[in-house]
Amino acid sequence: MNEFIYLIPAITVLVGALALMFMSMYDRFSTKNHIIVSCVFLFIALGFSFIDFTSLYSVKPYESVFNNTVIFDTFSNFFNILLIAGTILTLLIGEHYFQHRSYFKGEFFSILLFALFGMMILANANELVTAYVALEIASFSVYIMVGYNSNDSKRVEAIFKYIVLGSFIGAFFLLGVVLVYGGAATTNLSQLATFISSSSNEDLTLVYIGLTLILFTFFFKIAAFPFQSWVLDVYRGAPMVITAYMASTFKIAIFSFFLRMFIQDLAPTIDFWDEILSVLIILTLVFGTWLALTQTIIKRMLAASSIVHTGYLLLAFIALSYKDGEILNIDSAYATMFYLIAYLLSALGAFGLASHIISETNVRVTYDDFKGLAKERPFLAAMMTIFLLSLAGIPSTIGFIGKFYVFTEAISAGYIQLTILAIIATIVSVYYYFKLIAMMYFYPTKQECISTEFDDKRVSTYAIAFVAILTVLGGIGSAIVFFIPALNIDSLINLSQLAVQSLFIK
Repeated sequence: MNEFIYLIPAITVLVGALALMFMSMYDRFSTKNHIIVSCVFLFIALGFSFIDFTSLYSVKPYESVFNNTVIFDTFSNFFNILLIAGTILTLLIGEHYFQHRSYFKGEFFSILLFALFGMMILANANELVTAYVALEIASFSVYIMVGYNSNDSKRVEAIFKYIVLGSFIGAFFLLGVVLVYGGAATTNLSQLATFISSSSNEDLTLVYIGLTLILFTFFFKIAAFPFQSWVLDVYRGAPMVITAYMASTFKIAIFSFFLRMFIQDLAPTIDFWDEILSVLIILTLVFGTWLALTQTIIKRMLAASSIVHTGYLLLAFIALSYKDGEILNIDSAYATMFYLIAYLLSALGAFGLASHIISETNVRVTYDDFKGLAKERPFLAAMMTIFLLSLAGIPSTIGFIGKFYVFTEAISAGYIQLTILAIIATIVSVYYYFKLIAMMYFYPTKQECISTEFDDKRVSTYAIAFVAILTVLGGIGSAIVFFIPALNIDSLINLSQLAVQSLFIK
């Protein structure tokens, strides 16, 4: 196949971002027009991504131009599909939210596609400087979207905290790259892997220090302890739809690069950070659970719970172990990728539905504000219940399957105590998730929260319903829709396995 075909999804997204930027110059284009154009470009990119979806391949196109800085394989394509799908769902779920707020202009959607472009390049990066540039393209786009409404003091506070801390941690990434280059004389991941495999531990001191600094960026972006201090305020201050995007899609992009780095190239170094990771997992689970328990604002509760889910993902990450030239527990990589899918659907659905509910009012922000929602809007309450059940890991949802795989692989890798702690955190999470469910179903509606002109017949409602259906089918798909391969749990695992296998193509 022509090498150019692999570049088309990213190029399409980039062209779409530029087209939307030029469209924003003209007032005659409405917010709805920009959403439609964004979705058209995204669906085209998604269509080209599906061309080789089930094929096993690994290509470094136009080596004379890119100098092996990017790699296109089944693994990167797997994540690109998730990233594009997450962006499409964000636009559709937030359709009414965007239209109801006049400050969302055309350039906002251009920035959203630039963020996606950066994330896609990050998933394809085969070199540390390229990864840094891609990460900063995505990060700065997200910074802008967080503080897009400069007239809102919460937005200004959120962007100030996020950009200062994000820029500071970005310096750690660059310093890490410098030290890696100083130790190995290369920043290309493939060449770095060759250097590590042929060097003694004494020669790898600078490399280990540099990689540790780069890991700081990883921990910050996924909000692991002690780098989670920005999450509550930034998630609270950002527009609700952007909070959903950050909590789900952006986190997937971060894992796409670091999974590639440690599975494909830096596998011999995985065990070096085991003790540190074990401590971070414990603190992330405990601190995140405590924060979630103490919140009264729904948005902050969901933000705090995202820290706990980071702990689950790190548990799967640490289960990767290396011995005698190969990764012993490669199944934990499949579990991580499946859990990312599960969390994408659950988090995007929960945050997105919250934005859908408050799109015409800012009243529903606390637990008390959601009292009686099931009587007022039973359909919305039912969908929110599905997402909360999935986040809590209740059987029959995709969240349960995701946690089951993660915990199983962690136990098989010998991390029994960490798994027990994660199970306890899951049991505790039932309290703060079910508390919201109880508010919706077992309490009378607050008079000031009643909306008589709420229209459920809109694009965002159907998009949320679609995500809710996927959340349920992801949990019981093998039992009732075995005749549809795309909805079969085993098919998702097989696709994850195929994606990881492409990392070992020489």
